Amino acid sequence: MNDIVLQALDSGLLTITMNRPDRRNALDAEMTRGLVDAARRAAEDHEVRAVLLKGAGGTFCVGGDVKSMAEGRAPLPFEAKMANLRRGMEVSRILHEMPKPVVAQVDGAAAGAGLSIALACDLRVASTSAKITTAFAKVGLSGDYGGTYFLTHLLGSAKARELYLMSPVLTAQEALALGIVTRVVPDAEVEASARDLAMSLAQGPSVTLGYIKRNINNAEHLSLEACFDAEAIHHSRSGETADHKEAAKAFVEKRKPVFAGH
Repeated sequence: MNDIVLQALDSGLLTITMNRPDRRNALDAEMTRGLVDAARRAAEDHEVRAVLLKGAGGTFCVGGDVKSMAEGRAPLPFEAKMANLRRGMEVSRILHEMPKPVVAQVDGAAAGAGLSIALACDLRVASTSAKITTAFAKVGLSGDYGGTYFLTHLLGSAKARELYLMSPVLTAQEALALGIVTRVVPDAEVEASARDLAMSLAQGPSVTLGYIKRNINNAEHLSLEACFDAEAIHHSRSGETADHKEAAKAFVEKRKPVFAGH
C-alpha cells in the first residue's frame, strides 16, 4: 500500500482512492502499480465483498500524465514501454473480472485511461458537473486500459467509433443518456450516493452477485449454449448458499434479509 493509492476496508466495502489531487489523479508509474496491487487485494481478500473506486480532490482521473510525457525524458525502448503499459492495464481486467461488484465515483473528470478504468467497473455514479471524454485522439494516442473493449461492448461499435475518433466532451447527463453512467446526482451528494450504492452491494448476497457478474461477462464472448450451461451451474450453486436460504426465509417472513456473504 502507498500514499498515492489509498485503501480503506469497512463492513466488507473496500474503498480505493487515487490520491494525486494536485495532478487531477493523472496516472503515473507509482499510481499504476498501486492500483494494480489494490485491485488484486480486492479480488483475493475474502473480507472484501464490494469495491468503491474514487479519486481524491473532486476528480476521478484525467488519464495518463500528459505533462510528464511532454517533459522530454529519454524514451524507453519499445518493448519496455509496451511491457510497462500492459502491466498497468491489468487493473482494468481485474476490476472487470473479479467476482465482486465495483462502483466508480465519477466526479470532476474521467478522461482517457481514467475513463477506461471507470468503464471497467460495474456501475458508475457521476456528479452533475462531471466531464467524460475518451481524449486519446486529442493527444495523438490510440487508447489503452481497455476503453475500446468496454465502450464497444457497452454502446456498440458505431457509438464507440464516434466517441474515440471525434473525442467529444460529454456532460454527465449526456453520458447517462448513452448508458455510460448509471446515475447522476448533485455534486454535493456524489460521495455519499456512490458509497451508499457500493455499501448496499457489500451487504448483499455477495456470492450470488459474483455469479451474476460472471454470467454477464460470459455473455460478452460465449455462445448462447455456453451461457446457458454457466447460468445453470451458477444458479444451482447460488441456490445452495446460506444467503439464498436467508433470502427465501425473509421473503416468507416479510422482512428484509440479512446476508452473511456465503
